[in-house]
Amino acid sequence: MTIQEQTPVQTTFTHDVRVGWGHCDPARIAYTGHIPWFALEAIDAWWEAHIAGLGWYQLNLDRNIGTPFVHLSMDFRSPITPRHPLRCEVAPVRIGNSSIEFRVLGRQDGKLCFEGRFVSVFVESDSHARSIPAPPDIRAIVEPLIAANTHNNAGSMD
Repeated sequence: MTIQEQTPVQTTFTHDVRVGWGHCDPARIAYTGHIPWFALEAIDAWWEAHIAGLGWYQLNLDRNIGTPFVHLSMDFRSPITPRHPLRCEVAPVRIGNSSIEFRVLGRQDGKLCFEGRFVSVFVESDSHARSIPAPPDIRAIVEPLIAANTHNNAGSMD
């Protein structure tokens, strides 16, 4: 069985983050520095769910594939608090020759709290010396998801 056969096609992947008191600043809302961490945790969960249980750690060690980030941007819409789980919706929106871009939307109690885009490049983990082409098995999983997301969402962030 190939990786692609093991992975169901779904247009949006959801990962819940428990926001705790320790994530908050004196204003009793999530400290801004934690919010990219929440999004990156959700992207790592996306990798595990779609690439045969391989998160960043396993991709780096077991397949010698690194995906360091070369760009991230976030827009904040509403404060994040410990009152409700933070539901992060993750979707790949582009795969280039050697890069992949994800969109992450963070919601609490149905309200959009942040939206972001995250671009990483594929590299050989042991050297990080140069980019490598996106692995064919990963491309085969990602491209149908991008097509489905583009069709369903017309490429919008929300």
